[in-house]
Amino acid sequence: MCCVPFLCDYLINDCACNANFLVMQDFLKPGESNERRCDSPEALKARRCKGDHVINPGKHPLTYVKNSDLSSDHENVVQLRPQNINIKLRVGVPFEFRVEFRRAVGYPIDLYYLMDLSYSMKDDLEQIKTLGQKILKKLKDITDTVRIGFGSFVDKEMLPYVSQVKARRRNPCPNRIDTCQPAFSFKNVLPLTHDAREFEREVSKQDISGNLDAPEAGLDAIMQAAVCKDKIKWGDVTRILVYTSDDTFHMAGDGRLGGVFQPHNGQCHLNDNGSYNGRAYDYPSVGHVSRVLQDNNIQLIFAVTEDIYPAYKALSALIPQSVVGVLKNDSSNVVDLISEAYGNLSSTLVLEQEGAPKELDVSYKSTCKGNQADSEWKEKGVCQGIKHEQIAFNVRLNASACLKEPQTFRIKMQGINEEVKITVHTECHCDCGVPEKASKHCSSTGTLSCGVCSCDEGHLGQRCECVQQSDADSIINMLASCRPDNGSLVCSGHGTCECGKCVCHGHYSGKFCECDDNSCEYHNNHLCNGKGRCKCGTCHCTEDYTGSACECSPSQDKCMNDKGLCSGQGKCTCNRCQCNEGFKGEHCSAFTDECSVDKTTLIIGISVSSIIFIGIIIIIIYRCLLELYDIREYQNFVKAQKQTEWKEVMYMQRHSVLLNG
Repeated sequence: MCCVPFLCDYLINDCACNANFLVMQDFLKPGESNERRCDSPEALKARRCKGDHVINPGKHPLTYVKNSDLSSDHENVVQLRPQNINIKLRVGVPFEFRVEFRRAVGYPIDLYYLMDLSYSMKDDLEQIKTLGQKILKKLKDITDTVRIGFGSFVDKEMLPYVSQVKARRRNPCPNRIDTCQPAFSFKNVLPLTHDAREFEREVSKQDISGNLDAPEAGLDAIMQAAVCKDKIKWGDVTRILVYTSDDTFHMAGDGRLGGVFQPHNGQCHLNDNGSYNGRAYDYPSVGHVSRVLQDNNIQLIFAVTEDIYPAYKALSALIPQSVVGVLKNDSSNVVDLISEAYGNLSSTLVLEQEGAPKELDVSYKSTCKGNQADSEWKEKGVCQGIKHEQIAFNVRLNASACLKEPQTFRIKMQGINEEVKITVHTECHCDCGVPEKASKHCSSTGTLSCGVCSCDEGHLGQRCECVQQSDADSIINMLASCRPDNGSLVCSGHGTCECGKCVCHGHYSGKFCECDDNSCEYHNNHLCNGKGRCKCGTCHCTEDYTGSACECSPSQDKCMNDKGLCSGQGKCTCNRCQCNEGFKGEHCSAFTDECSVDKTTLIIGISVSSIIFIGIIIIIIYRCLLELYDIREYQNFVKAQKQTEWKEVMYMQRHSVLLNG
């Protein structure tokens, strides 16, 4: 927010001004920084800035240049809305807007079939020769308008990829029984057409070929199929490239084996016969291929055999809007594979920015099926499992710095040729009319613009009232008056010394800018609860609010009942009753029952005593039983002892009789 007039283009929240800047020339107090003109509306009004002088440059930031309704009409298909907007941003202030998408029903499809014709694909070629009608029929379950084309690839026409022996060059088949056509990098056999029979006729004319090494020129072929738009005859429709192979692919750098060091330039190099030999440029990098496919809105389906599936799965992860399917060894399942892969591609929607300036952060929240929205802002907007339902994305823009001039970038849906064009302006300057030179407000030694004096050379101060001294002693004395003591920083490091007085920056104040007017307590996420002003670390409350954070409301409604304020037995503090001794409750309406406390103590005492008494009785009984047991055992011992003595006497008597016998 800004109190007219002032341009605060060096603050985070930039301000705009209007032509009535002379009205508030005396808004600032002597020695105050010009930054004080920028604040919240409440703070500005509290400092006698009238409401009609408070300008909020954040109003009406969005202008629609084109905002056509979503439509599936084949004459005017609209899947993404809006189409063109202008946005005015304030630096550091995020702005959000909504983008809607609904896939058009029956949207036309162009499908270009790109096939590996190396010798190991011989049986696959026989299958493809009869698949034109089946592919078109399957795709017409999705849309009425389908075109199909065919291209093929082998490898670069040089060693060590392709044999240069004349006989092997003419017929690169590994045995003499078969006849193969010479190898080539890429050949546009049939541009996109509605005629399925023409597809079958042209494909049936194709012969298998061969090369020396296992990897093929697949990336070379994808590049040419994508960038040669006129020769492939890509339409402004859904574009699908089906890639079939049973082996891996050469990557950037592999061309050096054949003496090719020139990186691929991303251009179309087809000759008049629709062929590309690959001799001039290295194989393209994966990143280059990915970027070209995105730029041309081409969705890629890899149909590859099971043994090389992992390699293409890793490749697909690097190429947006691509999927991988397992192709049977003879390509007999290719029709179903294409249908399933297209369904997977079309059900995943990814919205992302393209070409945004570095000063602008773009993030997304997706609202997909069932109004399930993201909880956090993400780098891309993603929805999965989508058919033809309408979905929405919230887009947030946040400028980190002022843009020198308006910047245009685009938000696109991967694989869709529609886009949202966004032109961003940053509000960093004010148009305050013609500056007033030698203004009396500026002591006739400065220019008044937007209510602020720009002083002539040799003059300083809020109104250019100070003459800048060149004498060293004068400067030292001036700086000394801006320090509380010799060991301190000038203006405590939070301001500048002008005319011997501190002009504080930001939220600092005081004679020496020693006070931080943003260091008070927070309550309810607001400084001083939003009910006061922070001055030098202390909240100065308004509207009769009290407390260190102005957290105490002057209202007493929660302290009142039918018996009056706190039932007449307490005082209301911070809209809560503080009860007198002997009373309790929300309104101090209940007595504190001392008898119940004594009763509780008595019960606890009796319980503890009973437990102790019972324990003593148990111990006594145990000791008595133990004593009885000992007595009984002793009596048994004595009895046993007597029996032993009697037996010994009897033995002696018998022994004596025998001896005397």
